[in-house]
Amino acid sequence: MKVTAWVGVALLLLIGCGSTAPQTDSESLAFNKETEAAIERLKGKDPGLKEWFGEKAYGYVVFPDIGKGGLVVGGAHGRGQVYEQGKHIGFAEMAQGTIGAQVGGQSYIEVIFFKDEATLKAFTAGGWEMGAQVSAVAVRSGASQDADYKKGVCVFTMSKGGLMAEASVGGQKFKYVKK
Repeated sequence: MKVTAWVGVALLLLIGCGSTAPQTDSESLAFNKETEAAIERLKGKDPGLKEWFGEKAYGYVVFPDIGKGGLVVGGAHGRGQVYEQGKHIGFAEMAQGTIGAQVGGQSYIEVIFFKDEATLKAFTAGGWEMGAQVSAVAVRSGASQDADYKKGVCVFTMSKGGLMAEASVGGQKFKYVKK
């Protein structure tokens, strides 16, 4: 088996490991703080996102720390908190597999805004996937002004660190757990 195949197998084993929801009160408190800090960091980078976290979206899911890595075959994984009209309703887990020209690793914040109740309900029903054709808006000052929903969702990402070069194809799969 080639090295790239072993890397792919290792990454796929890592994706989905762990629990979607925090297991203890202290884990829950720490995760809430991490999520709130991610939201504030996003709003600080683009103040227009305050509208998205307010009246512009029916609901949203915030992944405060997604880790991504790859060498031809890659993957990403992160846990998040789901909100409906500003109220925390549950937890989510994101797993992504990719194949193509890629090398490196990075960490980033991702938030998915849901336009209406129907789109949020589709997400929380389970087995929700987001194809490679859904593009994310890189958070920078003013980026939120031109962003709009596609198929009921709008995705924003902000790099936290690392370096990754890629031209790959893949999609994200999500798991939801009610609070």
